[in-house]
Amino acid sequence: MILDYVGVKEINGSLIVLDGVENASFEEMVDIRLENGSYRHGRIVQIDGKRIVVQVFEGTKSISLDNTRTRLMARPMELALSPEIMGRVFSGAGRPIDGLGEIYPVKRANVNGTPMNPVSRVYPRNYINTGISTIDTLMTLIRGQKLPIFSGSGMKHNELAVQIVRQAKIADADGENKFGIVFAAMGVKNDVADYFRRSFDESGVLSRVVMFLNLANDPIIERTLTPRCALTAAEYLAFECNMHVLVIMTDMTSYAEALREFSSSKGEIPGRKGFPGYLYSDLASLYERAGMIKGSSGSVTQIPILTMPNDDITHPVPDLTGYITEGQIVLDRQLEGAGIYPPVSVLPSLSRLMKDGIGAGYTRADHQPLANQLFASYARVQDARSLASVIGEEELSPVDKKYMEFGKLFEQYFVNQGFHDNRTVEQSLDLGWKLLSTLPRTELDRVDDALLDKYYIEDKDSLNFRTFASDNSADSGDDDDA
Repeated sequence: MILDYVGVKEINGSLIVLDGVENASFEEMVDIRLENGSYRHGRIVQIDGKRIVVQVFEGTKSISLDNTRTRLMARPMELALSPEIMGRVFSGAGRPIDGLGEIYPVKRANVNGTPMNPVSRVYPRNYINTGISTIDTLMTLIRGQKLPIFSGSGMKHNELAVQIVRQAKIADADGENKFGIVFAAMGVKNDVADYFRRSFDESGVLSRVVMFLNLANDPIIERTLTPRCALTAAEYLAFECNMHVLVIMTDMTSYAEALREFSSSKGEIPGRKGFPGYLYSDLASLYERAGMIKGSSGSVTQIPILTMPNDDITHPVPDLTGYITEGQIVLDRQLEGAGIYPPVSVLPSLSRLMKDGIGAGYTRADHQPLANQLFASYARVQDARSLASVIGEEELSPVDKKYMEFGKLFEQYFVNQGFHDNRTVEQSLDLGWKLLSTLPRTELDRVDDALLDKYYIEDKDSLNFRTFASDNSADSGDDDDA
């Protein structure tokens, strides 16, 4: 039996309260019919006996206390899914906004997903090539991993996201057909949304991308749904279409702030910095939807991008994200100020699953020891710079001066690369050995003699880094747009 409940008890922001509702379920969808005959949609977010609180997607403006009719739909929010979602652009709530019509669904799936049985999980192996030397060599992205990017307000994380979408690929022979990207943008301005769409279209990768765009002036409820819609689409493509899907979500801080505003409107007791006490479990419900499962050859890999307020890595959002995910890529404002792109801060960045997806049979046998040596040598650079700031660079020992020179070359040619510079893993590894060859062989204590005999370059005159120079001036137009 279908019942319409006439009138609402209370209106509070994007929430309406109804009394006397029977058999309601948490997260159940409702249809709301206004006096003028138009419809709005909402979902039940709180139940207290026969009183329910409904969150209205389109906002509560013009809703009447007396003549509004509310109907329970007896189902959660669902996303229409079919293989034709590839190349399409949707709103944050999963509605097509590219003018190509509705999706004819093969199935509809609950956007909240279903928990992945830990017993059925497959340990992540193999890597995803991003074409970016620092990521591919030192914090390799593994299929099925969740590896966030910690950025700051105004930094070039949008450009980095576009570059990863454009360049990302897997090493399998039929990888191009099996690889797809789900891109979710939350709380972005119109010009940034246009930049994403135009960049994907012009680079020819839009056909393998599913986009979900939530604009800054869209309702906050839609922002809380955007990552769930994106992950539902990714799970369908991965586990039912057997694709390897990379999910990029930006900006998770906007999502968390929308969650804070929503929690405050419900009158919940705030936690640290006003965020709800369940922020950790809420973020975990998103991040833990990455992985691989038995019986499917597909995978869901996540790169959540978040901006740290005041560049504070101890802020609740990056802090809790770091607890849940398997590493992080940290962007550094000083490197960006020095004109280095992408401004990846190597030492605080890591990938905890990297060790099992690189090496012989995956990338190259020397990958892990080379990465260890680059980390150790660059750490020594920081020590030499700290000492130079006290006693002056001219007073440093000859070895420390070598490290200072290595640090400059490392940042100029390895960390820094152009917006359109797509490097293979082999190119990045070879460049790493060239850089290490500028140091005395006796300083390279993280690699064995067999690897040094094979890759260490004794003839210093043959070291030419100009082939790896980045012409960032040519990319200034893209940066300005973002």
